[in-house]
Amino acid sequence: MHRKQIKTIIRKMEAVQFIQTTPAQLQTMILEGVRAELRELKKDFQPKEPTEYLTRKEVQKMLNINMSTLHHWTKQGKLKAYGIGARVYYKRQEVDNALIRLKEG
Repeated sequence: MHRKQIKTIIRKMEAVQFIQTTPAQLQTMILEGVRAELRELKKDFQPKEPTEYLTRKEVQKMLNINMSTLHHWTKQGKLKAYGIGARVYYKRQEVDNALIRLKEG
């Protein structure tokens, strides 16, 4: 064998480590690793809740305000309105977030 070949073999041997373990212990270690990775993956694939839309009347009732106040808040950008044709809707999450901001501010 040449010196270069011996060095290559030694480098390969350094990279390999032998651990004494039973087949059952090895299986347990593999399963634990797979389960941990699956838990992480599962977080990314959780079903998202559909967006809940509220009518102007529902927002008015929820916030205990009149229609003109709701109109002004929408014009001022405090609440964001969404529409289809002549119908106007608000996202519940955005209305809730606006309330939180008002309490903090």
